[in-house]
Amino acid sequence: MSVIMEEGNKKRCYVKGAPERIIERCTYILINNEVVPFKGEYKGRVIKQVEGMSYNALRCIAAAYKDNDTAKGNALEKNLIFVGVAGMKDPPRREAKDAVLKCKMAGIRPVMITGDHKNTAYAIAKELGICKKEEEVVTGEELDKLSEKELSNRVNELSVFARVSPKHKLQIVKAFKNKNNIVAMTGDGVNDAPAVKEADIGISMGISGTDVTKEASSMILLDDNFATIVSAVEEGRIIYDNIRKFIRYLLSCNLGEVLTMFLASLFYLETPLLPIQILFVNLATDGLPAIALGVDPADKDIMLQRPRGKDESVFARGLREKILLRGSLIGVCTVLAFLTGRYYGMNLDACRTLALGTLIMSQLIHVFECRSEKHSIFEIKLFTNIYLVGAVLVSISMLLSIIYVPFLRTVFHTVTLNLGQWAIILFFSGFISFINSLYLFMRKR
Repeated sequence: MSVIMEEGNKKRCYVKGAPERIIERCTYILINNEVVPFKGEYKGRVIKQVEGMSYNALRCIAAAYKDNDTAKGNALEKNLIFVGVAGMKDPPRREAKDAVLKCKMAGIRPVMITGDHKNTAYAIAKELGICKKEEEVVTGEELDKLSEKELSNRVNELSVFARVSPKHKLQIVKAFKNKNNIVAMTGDGVNDAPAVKEADIGISMGISGTDVTKEASSMILLDDNFATIVSAVEEGRIIYDNIRKFIRYLLSCNLGEVLTMFLASLFYLETPLLPIQILFVNLATDGLPAIALGVDPADKDIMLQRPRGKDESVFARGLREKILLRGSLIGVCTVLAFLTGRYYGMNLDACRTLALGTLIMSQLIHVFECRSEKHSIFEIKLFTNIYLVGAVLVSISMLLSIIYVPFLRTVFHTVTLNLGQWAIILFFSGFISFINSLYLFMRKR
């Protein structure tokens, strides 16, 4: 950047910019208030000083001037007198290092793109943990020498891009996408808009960002903080996991209900559940417990999981098999509870009450299993989701009310149960959970 100042009859052009750009435009240097030729030892000392400052993560800016200038255009910035270099410390935010570490643990690779000197960029990136070796740093000048194919082949090995221009940012985004990466790009200036638009997820700065960049982006950071992006990723993972929990619970429970009626018909058994009892099951289990799963807190290791694939189905990672297996077990155990009642000579209403209790209790136990795909029901802290505990207690209260309240017992065709009958219900409903927990335990071992 250059400006011309008039002081009386004299004009002076002041110039500032990147040290390497200013140095190449200077033919003189100001030493002890004397203007001397800028070459040899002086130039070497300045370059060495700039390198030393940049290695210490200082952002360097050089200053020069020129007297009595009548030149115009680019000629203004030639034959300058070098004045000196200023180094500014712009340390990363305290939470940035933790955010970078969290990204790496989550399978997200942070990449720095900056206009700073190569050494400055490397020092800051090393401090943040973005890169370890200087070979991971490339400059804009080096990018200009690479073809599109060469850049695509090397891009996964690079972590820092220094002294880049806006056109380089667009090239970098395209190169990462060519290697089948999902790319998120941050930017604030007008010139960043093409790269932000090209990225899979464009992120603009809410405070310092221009309107053009905000329009081109799909996400706006209100606090211009990198750590907020990581928090958004974590929140997104929690929401996605809770959707999977919700689907797993509802589909496996409904499959169990359908299978109960199907098996009874297949083996010519009496109807194990009446229509009004099936409606009650849906009322007791598909309402509050399912909704409570939607606000379930995240697993502690949610940011240690690998990112899901771009085209991954919501039923991926074994969810389809879990739904089919657990739904089948719920249906089979419900029918077995009904047959156990018949074996012991209970009347039809008592057997149906056993089947109803088993179906509901097995679903209410299963809702706690749905809280995690990797941990058993005994490893999950019960009271971390107080809403779910409350929902299950309400459902159990509803079940007890239709069994022990005379008026409701008549409506739902149930009978009062003794301790032995409750033991049958708890055995068949808890047996499934025990087998599942034992399987998870053995798999971890």
